[in-house]
Amino acid sequence: MPRKPVLQLSGVERHYGQGETTLSILNGADFELNSGEIVALVAPSGTGKSTLLHLAGLLEHPDAGEVTMRGRACNGLSDDERTAIRRNEIGFVYQFHHLLPEFTALENIMMPQLIAGLTKAEAAERAGQLLDYMRIGHRGDHRPAELSGGEQQRVAIARAVANAPRVLLADEPTGNLDPTTASYVFDALEALVRQSGLAALIATHNHDLAQRMDRRITIEGGKVVEM
Repeated sequence: MPRKPVLQLSGVERHYGQGETTLSILNGADFELNSGEIVALVAPSGTGKSTLLHLAGLLEHPDAGEVTMRGRACNGLSDDERTAIRRNEIGFVYQFHHLLPEFTALENIMMPQLIAGLTKAEAAERAGQLLDYMRIGHRGDHRPAELSGGEQQRVAIARAVANAPRVLLADEPTGNLDPTTASYVFDALEALVRQSGLAALIATHNHDLAQRMDRRITIEGGKVVEM
């Protein structure tokens, strides 16, 4: 599948006030994420990784510059419009899976689809397919507490892509797993990205996993730099 820009940050700045001082986190940052690629975001804590992900995911507004999703400038959009883009075009995965404990793995993956308006039958079919794809179809009727850490994270990834987003943003998705399990979870995530053609930006401290991605970027002096 040919790659084309899905997400772009152009001249993005983000500053935070601390008392009488201003802390500049991003200062004229530029970044482009293409369909079908996995990009590793590797940078020390406190340099702006989470801020970059929040801006890319439309969870924060930049103080300057522009965030563009599939050619659509997002700065001037209403809160409802930004929420719709997050719901329909962006999937989020975090270090801790944040699965709903009272629901089964299948039901957790169904949830965002039901919110998006799919019928229960449609959501269940899609959720079952994703569980099979993640090689845990036999665990669909188990609740999170009955799953291993790797299984929980695979359910979280399946939930993140349940609505067929164009962009996947992940913040240390394997940071809570042992090296073997982390590699297995990344295998599943990578296969999903390659198969679907979505674009993935993954913040990680795991340099072995970062080496397996298409590109590696870091943040230096408030700017995004290719490694």
